[in-house]
Amino acid sequence: MTCDDGSLSPMRQNAPRLAIVMPCYNEQEILGSTISHVKDFYASCIDDGVISKDSYILLVDDGSKDKTWNIICSQSKSSGLNIVGLKLSRNKGHQTALLAGLDAATDCDVIVSMDADLQDDIQAIRGMIACWKNGFDVVYGVRNDRTSDTFFKRETAQFFYRLMRFMGVNLISNHADFRMMDKRALEALLEYPERNLFLRGLVPLIGFQSTTVEYARLERMAGETKYPISRMLALAVEGITSFSVTPLRFISLTGFLISIFSFLMISYALFGKISGHTVPGWASVTIAIFFMGGVQMLSLGVVGEYIGKIYLETKRRPRYHIEKITNLDSPS
Repeated sequence: MTCDDGSLSPMRQNAPRLAIVMPCYNEQEILGSTISHVKDFYASCIDDGVISKDSYILLVDDGSKDKTWNIICSQSKSSGLNIVGLKLSRNKGHQTALLAGLDAATDCDVIVSMDADLQDDIQAIRGMIACWKNGFDVVYGVRNDRTSDTFFKRETAQFFYRLMRFMGVNLISNHADFRMMDKRALEALLEYPERNLFLRGLVPLIGFQSTTVEYARLERMAGETKYPISRMLALAVEGITSFSVTPLRFISLTGFLISIFSFLMISYALFGKISGHTVPGWASVTIAIFFMGGVQMLSLGVVGEYIGKIYLETKRRPRYHIEKITNLDSPS
């Protein structure tokens, strides 16, 4: 789907009020440069009449241990551009920090979420706003060029999307968390109450008109990635168990296949006993015991993951607590 598929709405001809929401965790090495790039982008967009002058940036400090919050505070006070800082009381993870920022930006016409490393091309936001003016409520940023990533990063990312689709999770391929939503779509997203957050799967559930904007993934300017292989695996588990019961069905299928195999082996053993061709030994018995023990433990682990999620959801604990907010009055 392209932007040309939408119908131009008279209510969307004016320059929208834009908020870019950026979760930040230990980003002191890159945050100053990021803010500088975003300020230049805002200035050019305001001059071109693409966005309104009361647009702003919202930076969410996800319990950083370095000077990230100090930089946010300093930039909020000294910048000529509206910069709002929001500090969570402790580290709650990328998805929760992003949702906290989105929840604080509902006063805007369009809200863009993106990472603070600026590997997602900020210039693509112009295309997103053009799509919004043509009637689209959600615009996904899709990477069409990942040559800046290492071979391992590219392959693991592709495997992640293939695995999620195989498990029945509705995802936009090569889309992370770089997306634009208008106020109506964001308010619909905030109605979802779950604590186990996987926004890449939640956003497609809200419906509304959506499209994609392609861009090339850029090099990270400084600092280290906050998504090593361990966190990517954790994110995959979170997405699968939050949106799919396929693993539970695999357990049932595995149990059925093992039952058939066991029946065949019992029949073979009885035939050998009757025909007098049995061979004494313990290897086959030991292998069977270890095999069944492993299957049972794996099955219990998968079931336990789902039960754990049910446990966390039923407690209804707050997703996060906001410790400090800086420059709150600037956007209004």
